[in-house]
Amino acid sequence: MSSAKVKKITASNSRIRSIRHWGLLFLGPVTAAFVIGFVWPFIQGIYLSFCQFRLTSDAKFIGLGNYAAAFADPSFRYSFWFTAAFAIVTVILINILAFAVAYVLTQNIKGSNIFRTVFFAPNLIGGIVLGYIWSMIFDGILSRYGTSIVMNSTLGFWGLVILVCWQQIGYMMIIYIAGLQAVPEDMLEAAKIDGASKSQTLFKVTIPNVMPSITICMFLTLTNGFKLFDQNLALTGGQPFKQLASGDTIHQTEMLALNIYNTFYGTASVARGTAQAKAVIFFILVAVLGLAQLSYTRKREVQQ
Repeated sequence: MSSAKVKKITASNSRIRSIRHWGLLFLGPVTAAFVIGFVWPFIQGIYLSFCQFRLTSDAKFIGLGNYAAAFADPSFRYSFWFTAAFAIVTVILINILAFAVAYVLTQNIKGSNIFRTVFFAPNLIGGIVLGYIWSMIFDGILSRYGTSIVMNSTLGFWGLVILVCWQQIGYMMIIYIAGLQAVPEDMLEAAKIDGASKSQTLFKVTIPNVMPSITICMFLTLTNGFKLFDQNLALTGGQPFKQLASGDTIHQTEMLALNIYNTFYGTASVARGTAQAKAVIFFILVAVLGLAQLSYTRKREVQQ
């Protein structure tokens, strides 16, 4: 081995030892911030879900009582099914429309960059602002028919769907464009030479190669659908309300995140433990669904 190679290996080993020596110094602040800002509050939140409290300083351990109260709450069960229906509809609509737009904008049409910017722009608007803007738009239209977005649960549901689709399609479109541009040209050329039609090429070549993008977009739309809060609060606030025979009140367009918020900051401050239990259940639900979807779609990705 030449002396030049020996010097090069020695220098490389020296750099590696230096990185290992100083690595903890650079990782330390980030790790500390992660533990203080996420891990500790998360652990404390799980503990508080087993407590009755007004303030965290006066928490009293009561076992599984909060979880029993959460599952017994009809508004929580209703919010779950409402959120599940909303998530299913938005996952389907957002992904189909975002893929369609991305597919069109990768066909070398004029002004494609301008269209990409226009479609992506709604994602830059905050959820609260977006909710109030769309509430004025919907009420301006629905007032002609003597109704409002907060007077009809069906209108509220589809209003939320339209709002979220309008906001998120552009973001998912960017991910799909990246996936479409990564499809190997030789596969497309081979399909063309073999006489495959455009639809055959799309479903047999393009979509299987875009599965990594589909995995990401489905994960984002699924979790975003369940976690939706700002837009729900601003657009409908959970209205309209319905009184049950048991005396409980159902907010007919209230999603899970808003239900937890209303429980925690409601008139009965003793219910804060119940709200914390709902939050833990909510976390487990979203985590399980997200991981299940990732596992399912990743198995269908094409290995290039």
